[in-house]
Amino acid sequence: MNHEFYMARALQLAELGRYSTSPNPRVGCVIVNNGEIVGEGWHQKAGEPHAEVHALRMAGDNARGATAYVTLEPCSHHGRTPPCAEGLIKAGVARVVGACSDPNPLVAGRGYNLLRDSGIEVITPCLETQAIDLNKGFMQRMRSGMPWVRAKLAQSLDGRTAMASGESQWITGAAARADVQRLRAQSCAVITGAGSVLTDNPSMTVRPAETGIEQEQRLWRQPLRVIIDGQQRLSGNEQIFSLPGDILLAVSDAARCKVRRAESLGTLSIWQAPLTMANKVDLSALLAELGERGCNEVLLESGAQLAGAFAAAGLINELVLYCAPTILGSEARPLLSLGLERMQQQLRWQWQDVRMVGGDLKLVLTPDA
Repeated sequence: MNHEFYMARALQLAELGRYSTSPNPRVGCVIVNNGEIVGEGWHQKAGEPHAEVHALRMAGDNARGATAYVTLEPCSHHGRTPPCAEGLIKAGVARVVGACSDPNPLVAGRGYNLLRDSGIEVITPCLETQAIDLNKGFMQRMRSGMPWVRAKLAQSLDGRTAMASGESQWITGAAARADVQRLRAQSCAVITGAGSVLTDNPSMTVRPAETGIEQEQRLWRQPLRVIIDGQQRLSGNEQIFSLPGDILLAVSDAARCKVRRAESLGTLSIWQAPLTMANKVDLSALLAELGERGCNEVLLESGAQLAGAFAAAGLINELVLYCAPTILGSEARPLLSLGLERMQQQLRWQWQDVRMVGGDLKLVLTPDA
């Protein structure tokens, strides 16, 4: 039996949950009996049935003696839904092919062992690299408590992100901005700084109509908007506080925070952040807090100062850079504020993807190990 063929289909199904499953992982399941797909499903939303449940319902009695292909180790614990490993056992499947193990301490091998103890053949891994990549935020959070940090920046050909005045709308074209909407949609949280809020007056929301994604209305969600305001510069009258969606405001002194939102447009949480020796908000502590809140992937959308601080601290896992065919000049603002002085201080990156998005170039990079 061509296990990779059916696992590839399961991964296609799992991909359908890219924008909706958080904080749960994206999972797909395919059930095959006598060389024919008799059931398939994907996890759509946290709190709702897992992929295996949907596939088993579709398969019905045809699941008995069949092979189940699952993109992540079936869960073995009781959460908001029953254990999927038990469901596969009760359905009478003969074999389970798993793409990869689940690093969640509540699962972590127990699901596969439960299946084996029940006489079910378990084959793993299968297309492991692709499965891990689909859930790299979940995997990282389960292993380290920290979310996957994706920094989004847009620059001119000469590496500038805004004019000296801060004016930056728009460097890139409509296609690149729609692509950013999709990045937001798959993120659990979007991080920016008070300076960007004051200069750009952003919404930091997902606008479904601009994503080009066809998805049920009930599956759309807004990411948590995280604003770092270490100097208590925000008043609460900024546009971002009047828009629907939850906000986490990271401040250095909660007692001096001027933002007190009364509108019922979402929750406002004021988080007093630990400070570094330089009296700055501790970015590692902020990411750990977001991990505690169930954030798998976060999107950093900020100016050069905050982006530079994340880069200098080694906290960026992935850089998404949109390069527009324009020149802003030497007085314009740089991509990152890092203050490097010697070549040995340079931060090197590895190319992961290069493609055109409309009239702009999209570059995806990860830190050089």
